[in-house]
Amino acid sequence: MRWPSSLWLLAFVGCGGAGSGDRPPPADEIRQVGTETCAGVGDLRFICDIISPEDFAIVPESDWVIASGNQEGGRIQAIHAGDKRPQVLFPTAARRERFDRSAYPTCPGPIDAAEGDEFRAHGLYLRPGRSGIHTLYVVHHGRRESVEVFEVDARGGTPLLTWVGCAVAPEGAVLNAVVALPNGGVAATATRLSGEIPNGVLEWHAETGWTIVAGSENVGPNGLEISAAGDRLYVAAWMAEQLLSLSRGEPEVHKEVVQLGFRPDNLRMAPDGLIYAAGHTDFGLPTEGSNVARIDPETLEFERIFQQPYVEGFAVSTVAIPVGGDIWMGTNRGNRIAFFPAP
Repeated sequence: MRWPSSLWLLAFVGCGGAGSGDRPPPADEIRQVGTETCAGVGDLRFICDIISPEDFAIVPESDWVIASGNQEGGRIQAIHAGDKRPQVLFPTAARRERFDRSAYPTCPGPIDAAEGDEFRAHGLYLRPGRSGIHTLYVVHHGRRESVEVFEVDARGGTPLLTWVGCAVAPEGAVLNAVVALPNGGVAATATRLSGEIPNGVLEWHAETGWTIVAGSENVGPNGLEISAAGDRLYVAAWMAEQLLSLSRGEPEVHKEVVQLGFRPDNLRMAPDGLIYAAGHTDFGLPTEGSNVARIDPETLEFERIFQQPYVEGFAVSTVAIPVGGDIWMGTNRGNRIAFFPAP
């Protein structure tokens, strides 16, 4: 259910007309990156020179955030929460590869080094490991449609990525978001499938390949999260403006639905145990805007904490996550990360 509207915290930040949005930011709020000036807009600040940072993954016990790149020239990058400087992790000229054939027996091998700007990194998911070694899952568009898997070594300075395997998507599928499953394998949202099922959530296991998750058929999925126990999936039903809580691994399907009032894109589980959903009020100028809500995964009660009209260079939010005392937001159609003080 919704929390009463009187409890909503709405952080409206204007980008035109009267108010703070049309005042020039102070000099200390402008940061130069390359040839681009990142000027703040109201309460928003920007980290620029990042192509299409569509999704984020937080590296545990570190100051690093990993961002995807889902447009031409996009890269997987790491951004330090302190100095906010992006560094390219993949692809780079010197690639680190260690193929785990036993874990990914159907993977044909590493990503084609000749992909160049065909490479796209879409949804991300990081599974924490031990002693600074973690696993990163990446929805990859390029010369193959796949979930690519990397080891993340965060024991030193900038995280290091080593490619270890992949799960190639079913023929005709277009993937969007991904999560790791506690008993091995991955789940991913498929915005398009061939055959009679046009969309849904898919699970992949090395032994069985891809199967549809019961209850997810035709929900128009976008973002995806998973409970700590792995017994529930949280699905962003983008077109219907809904969040779905869906059981998995049970004989009978249990599904709960809540209307968010905007089209949710990515979902991120934060350290405080809440799910952060970012998405669009509309889609297409001049009325589209960014939204962020935080959701109790147990009750599905939610609080919308941010609304913002279209911003040139950022467009609209596709992901949001707390980083320090701020909320960071990514976008699919832009060249920057936005952040604002956490309410």
